[in-house]
Amino acid sequence: MSCCCWGEGTLKTVDDGEINPALKTLGIIIAGAPASGKGTQCEYIKKEFGVVHLSTGDMLRAAVKEGSELGKKAEELMNSGKLVPDDIIIGAVRERLDQKDVKERGFLLDGFPRTEDQAKALAELGVDIDVFIMLEVPDEKLVARVVGRRIDPVTKNSYHVDFNPPPEGEIADRVIQRDDDTEEKVKVRLEGYHANISAIKSFYESSMVQVDGDRDKNQVWDEIQVALKSKQEL
Repeated sequence: MSCCCWGEGTLKTVDDGEINPALKTLGIIIAGAPASGKGTQCEYIKKEFGVVHLSTGDMLRAAVKEGSELGKKAEELMNSGKLVPDDIIIGAVRERLDQKDVKERGFLLDGFPRTEDQAKALAELGVDIDVFIMLEVPDEKLVARVVGRRIDPVTKNSYHVDFNPPPEGEIADRVIQRDDDTEEKVKVRLEGYHANISAIKSFYESSMVQVDGDRDKNQVWDEIQVALKSKQEL
């Protein structure tokens, strides 16, 4: 089995395709509970640092598209509605991290690993993690963020009844609350998140940057950006 090795001498590819020899690529993981703001910060990180944004779902879909043996197994499981086991997920991660764009630009793993076993498997592949970003938001704030969320079924735009209400009139009349965005369901999701996150934090303690996510998104980004730049220039 091939492995993904990331050395200190790796160079960063900037947006125009030129290699900047003064900067190393970054291996980044971002973690946080549902509604912690990961999606927003991932967009900022991707734009500023040029890393490849990788989520488990995207990597599995890529494996399916390539038609590899692993991809065929993943497709069969996903089509039947079954959970994809760790060995297939890890295989998809390995295949994606071995690709040229990731090796040249670095990566941002979003929502993976979710368990200590997945973290250990990632380490066994020889993948170096420079920064583990941990977004911390109190549970009561997370529940409020999710329960107040509304989706426009026409445009797919997201609103919030308190923080970003939909425009009055036609849009306000048609927005909906997703089935998964009830208080009961988000609390179940948070229970699952808390069951695993302590072990993940311990595993990545040496590279962890804990960030208070209960602030304006720009304040959160400022702190993340400083942490990433300090690692990139080492």
